[in-house]
Amino acid sequence: MSILATENLNVASFEAMPSPQELHQRLPLNEDGAQFVALARATLCRVLERSDPRLLVILGPCSIHDPAAGLDYAARLRALAAEVKDTLYLVMRVYFEKPRTVTGWKGFINDPHMDDSFHIEEGMERARRFLVDLAALGVPAATEALDPAAPQYLGDLIAWYAIGARTSESQTHREMASGLSAPVGFKNATDGNIGVAINAIRSAREPHSFLGIAPDGTQAIVRTRGNRYGHIVLRGGQSPNYDTAQVALTEQELTQAGLEHNLVIDCAHANSRKKPELQPLVFRDCVHQIVEGNRSIVGLMLESNLVAGNQPIPADKSGLTYGCSVTDPCIGGDTTAKLIRESAATLAPVLRARAGGMVER
Repeated sequence: MSILATENLNVASFEAMPSPQELHQRLPLNEDGAQFVALARATLCRVLERSDPRLLVILGPCSIHDPAAGLDYAARLRALAAEVKDTLYLVMRVYFEKPRTVTGWKGFINDPHMDDSFHIEEGMERARRFLVDLAALGVPAATEALDPAAPQYLGDLIAWYAIGARTSESQTHREMASGLSAPVGFKNATDGNIGVAINAIRSAREPHSFLGIAPDGTQAIVRTRGNRYGHIVLRGGQSPNYDTAQVALTEQELTQAGLEHNLVIDCAHANSRKKPELQPLVFRDCVHQIVEGNRSIVGLMLESNLVAGNQPIPADKSGLTYGCSVTDPCIGGDTTAKLIRESAATLAPVLRARAGGMVER
């Protein structure tokens, strides 16, 4: 007598993935790279602890779709970072996973060929290769933690994580964040609710136990120590929330929750109403708040690429414009460099006075 099938009824197939350990062996992070990532994380922790007075700026493409263009951007960012190193600490936005409200390209890891072929095993390997190259170049990486398995593959290469607006309320992502090896910024909810992010920070500070994968790829109970470097990222909601009044209200809620006043402000998304030309205005407004005495804004985020704007993904990928986003529109390289240089000049005396001298590195 046959038994009626009751599981995997909507699963078409299972395909093998290399284990995190296998991928690490294939694309190892060498000693110099490991030291660089560790130093970048330590720097970010000092910024959050206020022992380093520099302003954190996380900037780069909305998403990585062309590794060659991404490394081109990284090389230019490294040169720019050297110019402003006494005032701003620049970290490259390296987003490989894209959360979707309904449908759309899910990012480089899920679909590296951008044709719905979903060669995830290839996407993960190429993402790791990109991050290894980035560490060798001397550019710290920031990314969004979306798939709970991804940090086992890439976590040794990441200096800063974001938990997105759609996932800050997720217990799975709060538990994952409690075990991440780098500082984590939790975005407010898409409707503007900041309580979601504050609760996420509090949750991620605690130890958790959950089902996950071990480095050898086997299922495991993951037990974490808690991550004390969680902080809030204001990204806007139904309206922008970067202005002085909204920042003050966020400070009040952080005080009530017993949390440090560490705010990173995302100058894109709802804060710029998804209009890239407004990002510099938001950025300058936040710089002005710091000049006027604000001490809670520790970082700013920009969506920036070699070429301004964005483009649809064509059937013939040879038609793609080099260095132009295929997801959210970005500001261009020249606009980015001008904004960073002028902001560094404006903030230098303020942050130098705050430090009481030169920054130690």
